[in-house]
Amino acid sequence: MKKYYYDLHIHSCLSPCGDDDMTPNNIAGMGVVAKLDVMALTDHNTCLNCPAFFKTAQANGIVPVAGMELTTAEDIHLVCLFEHLEDALKFSEEVNRRRIPFKNRVDIFGQQMIMNEDDEVIGTDEYLLSNATQITVDEAPQLVETFGGICYPAHIDREANGIVSTLGVFPQEPYFPCAEFHDSEKIAEYKERFPIISDKPVVVSSDAHYLWDISGRLNCFELDVDEETPENIRKKFFERLKNL
Repeated sequence: MKKYYYDLHIHSCLSPCGDDDMTPNNIAGMGVVAKLDVMALTDHNTCLNCPAFFKTAQANGIVPVAGMELTTAEDIHLVCLFEHLEDALKFSEEVNRRRIPFKNRVDIFGQQMIMNEDDEVIGTDEYLLSNATQITVDEAPQLVETFGGICYPAHIDREANGIVSTLGVFPQEPYFPCAEFHDSEKIAEYKERFPIISDKPVVVSSDAHYLWDISGRLNCFELDVDEETPENIRKKFFERLKNL
């Protein structure tokens, strides 16, 4: 068994609330500084910076995971992760069809930059990415699963956009295989309040919007990986997240 340190909730400069310095190369570079093994890029309602991030992360010896922070119709944030980049991009297309078009005001919300692996801007999204989609929290897990992914509630210990603060409970239905915390010191409290969480793997991630927010070697999974390829490490991570 070996410890693999991770941060599975990071925003790039494509998220309007993400700092402009959150470029694919800078994120990967900070991962090296932080000595992380696995990093997931999870922009609001899109995966379009994941291809560039995959290249920069792998070039820096980090195992990349393609993801998204989905905003449901109820304004609940769910982390959606995909073992394969191609599946994430297909899911991103589906979410794009179910977004509510609202023009982005760069002066208010911030830029939404799509980048290549050289941190060059190759496009922008003219519609605000962070607002609610038409996808409900009830349908999201199965929808993500049809695209080969996994989803779970983000930062359940936060008031803003957390599933507990919105619904008042951690629901039995729909089924979520795990839960994410922002503050690890709150895990025991929430497990006592909501025993359903006790039987699930717990993820602690940064929800970083700035480079200095990215987690250091704080959170890890102990995994038994026979051959340490990016594919095998990702596979073991997903098995742990699915509580297999």
